Amino acid sequence: MTNWPDSIEAGETEQHEPLVRRVLAPNASPYTYTGTQTWLVGAGSDVAIIDPGPVGSGMSIGDPADINGEGHVEAILRAVAGKRVAAIMCTHTHRDHSPAAAPLKAATGAPIIGCAPLVLRDDGPRSDSAFDPDYAPDRILADGERISGDGWTLEAVTTPGHTSNHICYGLVESGALFTGDHVMKWSTSVVSPPDGDMSDYLASLQKLYERTDRIYYPAHGPAVENPRQLVRGMIGHRRQRERQILKLLEAGEGHIPDMVAAMYKGLDPRLTGAAGRSVLAHLIDLQNQGRVAAQGDGWHLIP
Repeated sequence: MTNWPDSIEAGETEQHEPLVRRVLAPNASPYTYTGTQTWLVGAGSDVAIIDPGPVGSGMSIGDPADINGEGHVEAILRAVAGKRVAAIMCTHTHRDHSPAAAPLKAATGAPIIGCAPLVLRDDGPRSDSAFDPDYAPDRILADGERISGDGWTLEAVTTPGHTSNHICYGLVESGALFTGDHVMKWSTSVVSPPDGDMSDYLASLQKLYERTDRIYYPAHGPAVENPRQLVRGMIGHRRQRERQILKLLEAGEGHIPDMVAAMYKGLDPRLTGAAGRSVLAHLIDLQNQGRVAAQGDGWHLIP
């Protein structure tokens, strides 16, 4: 296994196992780590492209650095030259994942297969990448559905939570799982209401914990070589955050900005918005459980 994250530069292609390569997009940011990782599956006559990545500029609100989206599409096309592209697949439709699907389809004729389209106006300031309004799949996969090519089979594993349309893809032949933004080693996923749902996210984590995948390849950051251990820790981390919120409410602190300040000591200020959205997601989950309620611009425990 090569060293992460500095083993390749944006635009380069790296082999990770016989059926798996990655191409790194040039959109590094506090929310994308070193950039979006486009995964290429297949070693024979055809390949699948997972999370084709961005086009244009301004991938993340609050981080408007330009990226060379056209260059990333060209890098992917170089990597798949001489092979038929059987499918272009997206884990979800944030703008750092799906927009390059359309130009790749135009260049290769391959169908866009995978998650459902989703366009949403958020009810608050976003900290992660906004949704891609132009994503138009040719086929939507249900949980457990498979597509196959020359020597490879990919199975859809629906994992709502980060977004309601999030899907992971399991590579049957090797035991790898492409986890998009649902599970990453370098960071927890942003769960931003109204589309992001903490209850769904935790259920999706439990779903992955019950699987036997050998390795995870996320869309950002290092591969995960101890999947069940990491997922167990992530579930525990979310439960710890829930307990912190309940203790703060018990102490009379019911405003999200003050909760973030108390819960996330030393947090990069650029990530404050993301932390606030996750706290809100926890509060909504607790509200649905009948344990807390909103009151004015704050929250309180239900006796």
